[in-house]
Amino acid sequence: QVQLVESGGGLVQAGGSLRLSCVDSGRTFNYYAMGWFRQAPGKERDFVAAIRWSVGRTTYADSVKGRFTISADAAQATVYLQMNSLKPEDTAVYYCAGGYCSGNACREESQYDYWGQGTQVTVSS
Repeated sequence: QVQLVESGGGLVQAGGSLRLSCVDSGRTFNYYAMGWFRQAPGKERDFVAAIRWSVGRTTYADSVKGRFTISADAAQATVYLQMNSLKPEDTAVYYCAGGYCSGNACREESQYDYWGQGTQVTVSS
Protein backbone atom coordinates (compact mmCIF):
# COMPACT_ATOMS: atom_id res chain seq x y z
CA GLN A 1 0.00 0.00 0.00
CA VAL A 2 1.36 3.37 -0.99
CA GLN A 3 1.61 5.81 1.91
CA LEU A 4 3.35 9.10 1.32
CA VAL A 5 4.49 11.02 4.37
CA GLU A 6 5.88 14.55 4.15
CA SER A 7 8.10 16.26 6.70
CA GLY A 8 10.38 19.26 6.99
CA GLY A 9 7.92 22.13 6.94
CA GLY A 10 8.09 25.00 9.38
CA LEU A 11 8.49 28.73 9.86
CA VAL A 12 11.38 30.53 8.20
CA GLN A 13 12.28 34.13 7.44
CA ALA A 14 12.31 35.44 3.91
CA GLY A 15 15.57 34.53 2.21
CA GLY A 16 15.93 31.39 4.26
CA SER A 17 15.86 27.72 3.27
CA LEU A 18 13.95 24.57 4.08
CA ARG A 19 14.17 21.01 2.82
CA LEU A 20 11.01 18.97 2.56
CA SER A 21 11.06 15.19 2.49
CA CYS A 22 8.46 12.72 1.28
CA VAL A 23 8.90 9.04 2.02
CA ASP A 24 6.91 6.21 0.52
CA SER A 25 6.59 4.19 3.68
CA GLY A 26 5.13 1.26 1.80
CA ARG A 27 8.05 1.20 -0.68
CA THR A 28 5.66 -0.02 -3.31
CA PHE A 29 6.96 2.16 -6.16
CA ASN A 30 3.58 1.79 -7.84
CA TYR A 31 4.27 4.95 -9.79
CA TYR A 32 7.24 6.37 -11.63
CA ALA A 33 6.94 10.10 -11.04
CA MET A 34 6.86 12.14 -7.87
CA GLY A 35 5.59 15.67 -7.66
CA TRP A 36 5.32 18.51 -5.18
CA PHE A 37 2.29 20.76 -5.13
CA ARG A 38 1.31 23.59 -2.82
CA GLN A 39 -1.88 25.28 -1.70
CA ALA A 40 -1.98 28.73 -0.17
CA PRO A 41 -5.00 29.84 1.89
CA GLY A 42 -7.96 30.63 -0.34
CA LYS A 43 -6.18 29.47 -3.49
CA GLU A 44 -6.13 26.39 -5.65
CA ARG A 45 -3.43 23.79 -5.35
CA ASP A 46 -0.56 24.55 -7.73
CA PHE A 47 2.24 22.52 -9.24
CA VAL A 48 5.73 23.13 -7.85
CA ALA A 49 8.10 20.47 -9.18
CA ALA A 50 8.23 16.88 -10.38
CA ILE A 51 10.81 14.17 -10.96
CA ARG A 52 10.80 10.79 -12.68
CA TRP A 53 12.45 8.10 -10.57
CA SER A 54 14.08 6.12 -13.36
CA VAL A 55 15.68 8.89 -15.41
CA GLY A 56 15.89 11.73 -12.88
CA ARG A 57 14.29 14.24 -15.22
CA THR A 58 12.82 17.24 -13.46
CA THR A 59 10.15 19.84 -14.18
CA TYR A 60 9.59 23.09 -12.29
CA ALA A 61 7.00 25.80 -12.06
CA ASP A 62 8.34 29.11 -13.32
CA SER A 63 7.75 30.69 -9.91
CA VAL A 64 10.28 28.40 -8.21
CA LYS A 65 12.78 27.73 -10.99
CA GLY A 66 16.29 28.55 -9.83
CA ARG A 67 15.29 28.57 -6.16
CA PHE A 68 13.87 25.08 -5.56
CA THR A 69 15.46 21.73 -6.37
CA ILE A 70 13.69 18.38 -6.45
CA SER A 71 15.69 15.21 -6.01
CA ALA A 72 15.04 11.55 -5.27
CA ASP A 73 16.74 8.73 -3.43
CA ALA A 74 15.23 5.49 -4.69
CA ALA A 75 17.08 3.39 -2.14
CA GLN A 76 15.39 5.40 0.61
CA ALA A 77 12.10 5.66 -1.30
CA THR A 78 12.27 9.39 -0.61
CA VAL A 79 11.89 12.53 -2.66
CA TYR A 80 13.19 15.89 -1.47
CA LEU A 81 12.37 19.50 -2.20
CA GLN A 82 15.20 21.88 -1.34
CA MET A 83 13.79 25.38 -1.11
CA ASN A 84 16.18 28.33 -1.09
CA SER A 85 15.66 32.08 -1.20
CA LEU A 86 12.19 31.62 0.21
CA LYS A 87 9.64 34.39 -0.21
CA PRO A 88 6.46 35.15 1.74
CA GLU A 89 4.46 34.10 -1.34
CA ASP A 90 5.90 30.59 -0.95
CA THR A 91 3.77 30.20 2.19
CA ALA A 92 1.46 27.24 1.66
CA VAL A 93 0.73 23.66 2.57
CA TYR A 94 3.06 21.51 0.49
CA TYR A 95 1.94 18.10 -0.75
CA CYS A 96 3.88 15.31 -2.37
CA ALA A 97 2.23 12.99 -4.85
CA GLY A 98 3.00 9.83 -6.79
CA GLY A 99 1.77 9.26 -10.30
CA TYR A 100 2.27 8.08 -13.84
CA CYS A 101 3.34 10.95 -16.01
CA SER A 102 6.19 12.41 -17.94
CA GLY A 103 7.25 15.83 -19.06
CA ASN A 104 4.75 18.64 -18.80
CA ALA A 105 1.94 16.21 -18.00
CA CYS A 106 3.44 15.98 -14.52
CA ARG A 107 2.23 19.54 -13.90
CA GLU A 108 -1.36 18.28 -13.70
CA GLU A 109 -2.92 17.04 -10.45
CA SER A 110 -4.98 14.53 -12.39
CA GLN A 111 -1.81 12.61 -13.27
CA TYR A 112 -1.24 11.63 -9.63
CA ASP A 113 -2.94 8.80 -7.79
CA TYR A 114 -1.27 9.02 -4.40
CA TRP A 115 -1.03 12.01 -2.10
CA GLY A 116 0.56 12.82 1.23
CA GLN A 117 -1.18 14.67 4.05
CA GLY A 118 0.74 17.90 3.51
CA THR A 119 3.24 19.93 5.50
CA GLN A 120 2.93 23.63 6.31
CA VAL A 121 5.59 26.06 5.13
CA THR A 122 5.36 29.62 6.42
CA VAL A 123 7.73 32.33 5.25
CA SER A 124 7.74 35.54 7.28
CA SER A 125 8.72 38.90 5.79
